[in-house]
Amino acid sequence: MPRIPRSRRAALQDNPVDGHKRVLLAAPRGYCAGVDRAVVAVEKALERYGAPVYVRKQIVHNIHVVTELEDKGAIFVEEVDEVPEGAHVVFSAHGVSPAVVNAASDRGLQAIDATCPLVTKVHREAVRFARDDFEILLIGHDGHEEVEGTAGEAPDHVTVVNSPEEADTVEVRDPSKVVWLSQTTLSVDETMETVNRLRTRFPELQNPPSDDICYATQNRQVAIKKVAAEAELVIVVGSANSSNSVRLVEVALEYGAKAAYRVDYADEVKQEWLDGVATVGVTSGASVPEVLVREVLEALSGAGYADVEEVRTAEEDLMFSLPKELRQDAAGQRDARALGGRVSETAS
Repeated sequence: MPRIPRSRRAALQDNPVDGHKRVLLAAPRGYCAGVDRAVVAVEKALERYGAPVYVRKQIVHNIHVVTELEDKGAIFVEEVDEVPEGAHVVFSAHGVSPAVVNAASDRGLQAIDATCPLVTKVHREAVRFARDDFEILLIGHDGHEEVEGTAGEAPDHVTVVNSPEEADTVEVRDPSKVVWLSQTTLSVDETMETVNRLRTRFPELQNPPSDDICYATQNRQVAIKKVAAEAELVIVVGSANSSNSVRLVEVALEYGAKAAYRVDYADEVKQEWLDGVATVGVTSGASVPEVLVREVLEALSGAGYADVEEVRTAEEDLMFSLPKELRQDAAGQRDARALGGRVSETAS
């Protein structure tokens, strides 16, 4: 896993601008319940079984989180055939296909499934619709772990639709038996544009039983829409391979921000981004720990943006139980963190 070194860029300067300098801090932001569950699962596996514990792919798409877990003894691998036979392996929050589960079993691995329950819901929908011989149009991005896992549940029935444009060209066997599902971390607006284009071509297209795009993705997009309408600049904290973080940049630009950038760390914020900017919007993707946001706010404060106003559009209190293997400690007692433990970290 390549690490992103923190640069040693000089502190941001407090240059004059027209108007009062301020930060609009989006809320909700940062860790969602599924990410919290997955990260705590790796930490508890290390506590329970000792290092090393292997993790297939990045547990969540954030380089800081991955690096911290590596320092604690986690080893990240691309595939389960890299894991020594009999070792503990954690499946990431993005989910895996049945083929991966079987491969782990064949190697005698002790697997801990940290798949987000909302992703698991989409997997179950794919299985159900495939059983009823529907063709499944999976709206998402080819190559993303979540899409690979969902498609792997019913490979003969799934076609991935990467964009609204692809909706205009995708072909199906039977237009009367087709349903759409989606990757959970997409832009709500773009997904619905894709669905609308698909429905124009396939009027009998069925909807999933419930919305596939996760509550956290939707909430973060709603919050940044409100912030972007007033901000000249939006800074999104999140990693480049985080789909929901990348979408937040796109949504900010679409809803009024004159400029929007994604950073992993505060040191990546550039002085020229702030030229002439009075109002800066700040948010973070669903796999970003709050400490990274605080570092960005501290850097901005040094540049005169000490006035921070939180813009809250929803409250989140959802928590998910840890994987069953980790709900008790080594003595068989229920662990205090059986329900995750850090989903309220973004509270001000």
